[in-house]
Amino acid sequence: MENMQAVNSFVAAYLKKKGFKEAEQLLEDLQNKESAPIDFHNDPDLAKFIHHFSQSEDDVARYQDGYSKLRSWTYSSLDLYKHELLRVLYPVFIHSFMDLVAKGHLREARTFFNAFHEDHELMHSRDLQKLEGVLLQSHLEEMEFARSLRQNKVNIKICQYSYDLLLQYLHKTQSTAMLGVINEHINFQVTSGQPGSISDDTEVVTLIGSCQDAASLINQKEIHWGLLEDSLEERLEKEGGLLSDSEKTEAETKEGDVDDSKKRSVEGGKQGASTKKLKKDKAVNATAKSARPEAKPTPAAPRVKPELTLPVMSTEVEQSMLEDLRNRVQLSSVALPSVSFYTLLNTHNGLNCSSISQDGSLVAGGFSDSSLKVWDMAKLGQQAGSSTLQGENDSTSSEHVAGPNGVKRSYTLFQGHSGPVYSATFSPLGDFILSSSADTTIRLWSTKLNANLVCYKGHNYPVWDVQFSPVGHYFASSSHDRTARIWSMDRIQPLRIMAGHLSDVDCVQWHANCNYIATGSSDRTVRLWDVQSGECVRIFIGHRSMILSLAMSPDGRYMASGDEDGTIMMWDLSSGRCITPLMGHTSCVWSLAFSCEGTLLASGSADCTVKLWDVTTSTKAPKNEEKSGNPNRLRSLKTLATKSSPVYSLRFSRRNLLFAAGVLSKNV
Repeated sequence: MENMQAVNSFVAAYLKKKGFKEAEQLLEDLQNKESAPIDFHNDPDLAKFIHHFSQSEDDVARYQDGYSKLRSWTYSSLDLYKHELLRVLYPVFIHSFMDLVAKGHLREARTFFNAFHEDHELMHSRDLQKLEGVLLQSHLEEMEFARSLRQNKVNIKICQYSYDLLLQYLHKTQSTAMLGVINEHINFQVTSGQPGSISDDTEVVTLIGSCQDAASLINQKEIHWGLLEDSLEERLEKEGGLLSDSEKTEAETKEGDVDDSKKRSVEGGKQGASTKKLKKDKAVNATAKSARPEAKPTPAAPRVKPELTLPVMSTEVEQSMLEDLRNRVQLSSVALPSVSFYTLLNTHNGLNCSSISQDGSLVAGGFSDSSLKVWDMAKLGQQAGSSTLQGENDSTSSEHVAGPNGVKRSYTLFQGHSGPVYSATFSPLGDFILSSSADTTIRLWSTKLNANLVCYKGHNYPVWDVQFSPVGHYFASSSHDRTARIWSMDRIQPLRIMAGHLSDVDCVQWHANCNYIATGSSDRTVRLWDVQSGECVRIFIGHRSMILSLAMSPDGRYMASGDEDGTIMMWDLSSGRCITPLMGHTSCVWSLAFSCEGTLLASGSADCTVKLWDVTTSTKAPKNEEKSGNPNRLRSLKTLATKSSPVYSLRFSRRNLLFAAGVLSKNV
């Protein structure tokens, strides 16, 4: 009888602690009516229930022992299901650690973290570095990352059989601590059929801190990813002026045949050389023709109307652009671009960013000493004593021209910011340059006048990136204040403010039709925004670290994003899904650029390489390719290694020449 009273008092205390008032009242009524005692000895399930809950709820050993056993069971599972079950370990690990901290077992939590964190270093090193700073219970609320982990569930895709195996294990081992963590913090998306492939791991674990349901709802919105009506490319195609390389080669060959026949009697000694050259040209043409049928012609991008009032283009500029388009080199997997690499020397670790003008004639660098420097390639090779050095005009003071020892500089120095310059971008025509800084401002400079024209103020924290629109006049910025903003050159206040990211907005990029901008954030998501309404119309989830670079395909259909871990992901804007991850870089991807016809993607990284990727293969590769090995090697066409220069920026000219810029680093 005394045992029964003890049991009843324990159950009553438990119900009261958990706030189950109705159950507590019911138990009290039963006791008052002197009902028959509960025979827990003959009820094994009830006995087990009481046994588990009679243990201290703060029993540290349950977490250590439960996770250790779950880990051993997972690693000893069949290979077919192991990679799916391993996905469960990371969220269980971090939430077990935070549960121990929340209950005040700080020393035990640190021991638990040190014992198992190495299992997750490869895939989640950034997250673990943040969690390592959780030393007190108050940190769980003060630290934004930890708070978002506690408030949101992790979505994990898993097949039905793997899910059943996990439930059977938890039921068999009576691991209540692990069961509680999984039930509270993990949301399983169970699929029928065979387990997913290992290469799909970038998509199956949804980014912590984002709401998958909200993302799915947003991604159902309609977007118009086509190109602008009456663009230069469209006009040139209608006129028939945009010829392929094979057509150009055939035309040149015919001209060469005529010239050879005319000059045969005069240049008899050169006939052999010209015949060899002609054969070589025909061989190259045949190679291009044989490779061309493999790539099926892609359907033309739809045409859309602009949502912004576009600036009027002068006839002179229009003719210049049309000439560039007529002479554009058609690139493919067998016709790779020429690359011009600009290396900056003696920067003393002060260079934060670089930018290259559309034609490659100007190169800009933003520095930690708050200065912006612009080099003119046409004047770079001139003698130091030349009287026409860039920067000599009425609007630039003499100190901008002369160095500290009175020697004329080879660059134009722009000073005005009061903090490090983090981004710079040239206008499409190269007559203006924008710079953003830690002083929260954006400045517009004239490369003709060598002077500051406007200072744009609106952000509250450092501005990480700024980008001109493809048509000029409008530009977009991204900041530590978690917002992106759209501006026009003639207004000092932003036209739109895009808010929604959970952390810093690190990079921004315009869509080809100027109706959308994309933003990459430290919250490991990319968002697409409508410039007219300011609404988010797509959320792209899949990266495991902060996004540092973005690029839009010329037809407006695809987007590429590069992150801190060296992963590049190709996205379909219409569906919001990742087409394929491109693996190969070993460090941060700082710059991405599509070729003008959209067949190649160039990526520049801190690992001192420029990689060229075949976009047509990457966007059409089936998901079951991994059976024949690593599919990403097939998509990587070439790796161009620098001696010791991390690649800061990339740009394709209108004629498809690839420009790159970096700094010679002795630390690499």
